[in-house]
Amino acid sequence: MKIATASDHAGYELKKEIIAYLSEKGIQYEDFGCGPGEKVDYVDYGEKAAAKVSSGEYDRAILVCGSGLGMAIVANKYKRIRATPCTDDYSAEMSRKHNDSNCLTLAARIVPVDEALNIVRIWLETGFEGGRHQRRIDKILDIEERNFK
Repeated sequence: MKIATASDHAGYELKKEIIAYLSEKGIQYEDFGCGPGEKVDYVDYGEKAAAKVSSGEYDRAILVCGSGLGMAIVANKYKRIRATPCTDDYSAEMSRKHNDSNCLTLAARIVPVDEALNIVRIWLETGFEGGRHQRRIDKILDIEERNFK
């Protein structure tokens, strides 16, 4: 599995912890920014990582900003992205089981580091159930095809 990571300045410290976790687990990743001490717009960095997943170059993305919401909005502007902001274990699990989420967004100003790392673990380890949920994903893909030009 290849993971694209990115954050804005609000998410930088949490992203560092996530990168350390990915390294510890031997999960391949690339960080698309931002760096320490930068004041940036989440849009610029969320776009870089989401584009890599949308193109198929990366399998998934983990994006971090203050609320997790801005990054989700940006990522969901791309075809084939199902970005889910998760603030608890249950939403992380269901985002994978039922929605086949390929982009996790996290709220650095809301979720403590230990909880965020557990959300990452659950999100990475949980598989997609398929079945009736695949039918729903197919409908989402159909909406994308009709509306994304």
